[in-house]
Amino acid sequence: MSGVVSAGDTGLGGDPWLAGTGPLTVRTTEVPDSGDVLAGLPEPAVVAWVRHGAGLAGWGEAARITLPSGEDRFTAGEKWLRSAFETTVVTDEVRLPGTGPVAFGTFTFDASCDGSTLIVPRVLRGRDGHGRAWLTTFGPVGTDRVQPERPPAGVRWHDGSLPPPRWEQAVARAVAAIKASDREGGSLRKVVLSRDLYATAAEPIDARVLLRRLASRYPDCYTFACDGMVGATPELLIQRAWRAVSALVLAGTTPRGGTAAEDDALGAALLADAKNTEEHAYAVASMRDSLGPLCEELDIEPGPVLLKLPNLQHLATHVRGKLARPGPGGSLRSALGLAGAVHPTAAVCGTPTGTAMELIRELEQMDRERYAGPVGWMDASGNGEWGIALRCAQLDGRTARLFAGGGIVAGSDPEAELAEAQVKFRPMRNALDF
Repeated sequence: MSGVVSAGDTGLGGDPWLAGTGPLTVRTTEVPDSGDVLAGLPEPAVVAWVRHGAGLAGWGEAARITLPSGEDRFTAGEKWLRSAFETTVVTDEVRLPGTGPVAFGTFTFDASCDGSTLIVPRVLRGRDGHGRAWLTTFGPVGTDRVQPERPPAGVRWHDGSLPPPRWEQAVARAVAAIKASDREGGSLRKVVLSRDLYATAAEPIDARVLLRRLASRYPDCYTFACDGMVGATPELLIQRAWRAVSALVLAGTTPRGGTAAEDDALGAALLADAKNTEEHAYAVASMRDSLGPLCEELDIEPGPVLLKLPNLQHLATHVRGKLARPGPGGSLRSALGLAGAVHPTAAVCGTPTGTAMELIRELEQMDRERYAGPVGWMDASGNGEWGIALRCAQLDGRTARLFAGGGIVAGSDPEAELAEAQVKFRPMRNALDF
């Protein structure tokens, strides 16, 4: 893999491409629309961002960086990308968001943890879902050897950091902390707790198989892959297309019903449930507080609606806005910069952020790594889409580490929260153990 910045090297002080090669050339050309960017990917190490068949999928690495921990990891990533993009000779015959050089990224949830990664793929397919498709390549176009896909086999499961009874105890402790804070005049109102689960297969797990299964079963979600992080997230953290920005805030969950009548009743109960609507309101408020100052216009739906997925229903609020014009000599916030500005939301951390983060570190007894962190892509114009890494797994050879959780407020019940987390494991469990 030429042009790769070695792991642990920030690459911020020098050429992000292979030393001595000079400016790298990238070309985007329009191609016939195959209808599926995930079909026929030649190797398991892929990047992807796909919804309803539209999106991006690529392979190989023209450049890569693993960023150090710290609150400035998004800023450091932007600096590295600017250096990479500014030294690239670009021929773009399509000129849409997602054409020209594009970087994919997956960032840690906790700023104190290492592992945030940006990858510029060597070959990238794209389609907009309206009949236009393109191919982006770095350097000469070659023929990649196709490695056959191997579905996971012989999958065995075992608990992660906290088995179910101990995780219920952690939820109970979180509820007690929230109630104590309220009695004592404190500010803690919500904390999001997660747990992990491990799968071990007989052979290395092929991300391509999981991507196709997830995209087929959850078309309304954003199916993603980057650096072994694979999943199908329902939650759009931030999207930027020039000055237009949007987000989809999710918090509050109930199962789907077995019949249409039961499904409608469950949805109506979710919309009326005090615990879930409280949890959702904190998530919307955190998005308003972080994104509002960056926009000259911000439109937030007055109340949540139902987002119905194959296995769950969520309370959802759409957020749309227009970025403020930059001052003299300034530039618009990039999609990556916006992701850094709004992360972590109350949907995956809690409120207030600092207090909730401390309690997460105490109670979860694990490193979330990139789970619940931003995952997505950005092009050289700063356009891009970043989701929250949910319904996902981190692949490492034969092992997959799955994550799931939920928002805890004063009215949370530990047994119900465990049941909800178990349901949230289901998309990745089914993708691995078909």
